[in-house]
Parts: sequence; C-alpha cells; structure tokens
Amino acid sequence: MIREKVKVSTQTLQWKCVESRVDSKRLYYGRFILSPLMKGQADTIGIAMRRILLGEIEGTCITRAKSEKIPHEYSTIVGIQESIHEILMNLKEIVLRSNLYGTRDASICFKGPGYVTAQDIILPPSVEIVDNTQHIANLTEPINLCIELQIERKRGYRIKTIDNIQDGSYTIDAVFMPVRNANHSIHSYVNGNEKQEILFLEIWTNGSLTPKEALYEASRNLIDLFIPFLHAEEENLNFENNQHKVTLPLFTFHDRLVKDKLRKKKKEIGLKSIFIDQLELPPRIYNCLKKSDIHTLLELLNKSQEDLMKIEHFRVEDVQNILNILQIDKHFA
Repeated sequence: MIREKVKVSTQTLQWKCVESRVDSKRLYYGRFILSPLMKGQADTIGIAMRRILLGEIEGTCITRAKSEKIPHEYSTIVGIQESIHEILMNLKEIVLRSNLYGTRDASICFKGPGYVTAQDIILPPSVEIVDNTQHIANLTEPINLCIELQIERKRGYRIKTIDNIQDGSYTIDAVFMPVRNANHSIHSYVNGNEKQEILFLEIWTNGSLTPKEALYEASRNLIDLFIPFLHAEEENLNFENNQHKVTLPLFTFHDRLVKDKLRKKKKEIGLKSIFIDQLELPPRIYNCLKKSDIHTLLELLNKSQEDLMKIEHFRVEDVQNILNILQIDKHFA
C-alpha cells in the first residue's frame, strides 16, 4: 500500500492506493482514497481532479502518415488486406510512451508477406511502444510497405484537418489523453460531533502511464494553476466604498517582520511546486538533472555552478543553457 500525508489546518490528510491492477498492456486501473475531509471538501477536490485527469495530462500520438504511393485515403493497394483508411485507424490506436518535446519522425518499412504490427515502427530514442502486438496491416503478397510517420506529445484531442493529397500526407485524429476514464465518489460519516468525508478516486489509463503517475501529474498541474495566487501582491491594497478610500493601517515593525517571513515561506513553497519539467529543458539536460535527484526549481536554484558541473555527463554549455532559460523565465524568480 502507498501512503502519503500532508498537514492541513488541524487535521492530517492521508491518501492511500487501495487497489491497483493491470487488466492488459493498454488498460491500467487504480483506486485511491483521501481522508479525513470536512463536509464539502471531497466534492471540490474530486471534481477538480477529474477535470485535470481527463483534460490536462499530456500523451503521445501518431498524428500524420505519409506515403507517395497512396492516391487517396479511401484507396486500396493490391497485396494489402486493409484499406488505407483502416491502416490510418490502426495507427491512431497505437499507444506510445515518451518524454519528448515538439515533433519527432518515425517510419515503417516492411516487406511482405506478413503482419505489420507496432513493433515494426522505427522510433526515435525518446519514444517507446506500450504494446508491440498492436495490429497495423496484413501484407498478403511480397510487396514493400513504406510509411513516414509524425509523432507529437500534447494534451486533449485534435480532429484531423483537410489533407493535401498531392504529397500523400494524411493527418490522423489524435487522442492525446492517456487517462481513459476517471470517477470520484464520496463516503460521509460522523466523527464525534463533526461530519467528515472520504474521497474515492478511480483512474483508468491506456498503459502509457500508471494511475499513480497520472494522479501525481494531475496534482502538479492543479497546483500550477494556483501558483499565481501565491505571488499576488499584498501591499498597498485599498478598499473603495461609495468613492471613499479606506487605507489599510500601518504595520508595526513586528508585523512587517512576520509578514516578510510569511512571504518568503510562500515563495519557497511556490518554488517547491514548480518542477523542472516546466522549464522546457533539452532532454539530455533534463535526464541528467533527474538522475541527480533534482526535481523542482527550488532544488535547482539551490545548486551552484560547481555543483552542476559535478553531475555526470554535464558540460559547461549545459550550465549556460540553464542560466539562459532561468533568465527568460523571470516569473520563476
């Protein structure tokens, strides 16, 4: 069992994975609980998490296929059992796992006869196939099937656009969402004189990530949405009422000291909530930092240039690259 604790107000919240199973290579299931919650909190958290899980988690898909021998999408080729449309639909169902940035190229080059499956796709290093047995086409004669593919990592879904059939390139409907479904339910109970709740959260994924990983990423994304509020300016606030301005009373030195400490603590909490995934680092630098247990912006900022140069495979250009990125992302400072 997996347990995590976080202190909120006067009660200790605890989440736990109560069920985890793999139904197939492309279907993972996880069930989690969070408790104890005050009345109304379970619904607030459950609705928000479900929306984030279904709409904000990134996934990797094949988004385009190209072959000069294809006259149009609904054509057939002698020696291939499936139509071109059926092959494109099969490519749409391929489940990929990656941490890539931007667009990558892949390809299929298969000589028949035989069954073309996902394992026949030639992929870039940053991408891997979840289920190698996924079917693509059946070649019944000794012909060559060569298709150029385009792979992208995004969120949500994208409907294909009108294709330019002159170059044999076809866009593919892309469902980037790795979470297939998410449900939440609430159990209420009485603890002494107080009514409390337990939140149950069920997550199904396509195998490109586990339900626990999906829950972790959704939580990070949800935190990111609230970070701007942590940096909101609290000074020089005025209240207007019937055109009469009421200025806040002056702080004593003690109040100012306490306020500065609170602001510093909030900023530190904010930096802990920003992960290096959000800095758009080059994959090699990102992987080096991860292997050195540097996961958040706060951990990165606490490292000196000398510390970074001690990381295996790290170069001077990499340190300069990080400095340039942090210079651009001034809102992280």
